[in-house]
Order: sequence, then C-alpha cells, then structure tokens
Amino acid sequence: MNATGSTSRLKVAFCGLALLLAAGATGCQVSVGGQTLPSPYYLDDDVQYFPQGTEFKLPREAAAMKAARAEEQLR
Repeated sequence: MNATGSTSRLKVAFCGLALLLAAGATGCQVSVGGQTLPSPYYLDDDVQYFPQGTEFKLPREAAAMKAARAEEQLR
C-alpha cells in the first residue's frame, strides 16, 4: 500500500466520523424502525403554555357588524 492510499482512507474515515458526530450533536428527530423519536434533549426544551381563551376570536368585529346592520335597518 502506498502513502497516498492510506492518507486517502484516513481522510474518508475522518470525514465519516465528523459527519456522525455532527449528526449526533444536532439533536434532531430520528426515524428508527418506522418510529419518529424525539431529540435526546426534549426534556430540556422550554415549554410554551397558551392559556385557554374564548372560543370566538372576533367579538369586536361581530359587534361592529351587528351595529352596522341595525343602523342600516333604521334607514
């Protein structure tokens, strides 16, 4: 084996190792056996809480439309 071949293999091995380390460090979702598994850091993620609000999101617009209809019926 010559020096060029061993250097080339070493570079390929190093690049493969770097790629594996980069993929493991990103913490993205993984698909294993048909299951989508979360990142290993999902327990450290900040939880966003949205309190329950009213079901109807446009009460002012509805009131304005009702007032406009009532005003139009007076004419």
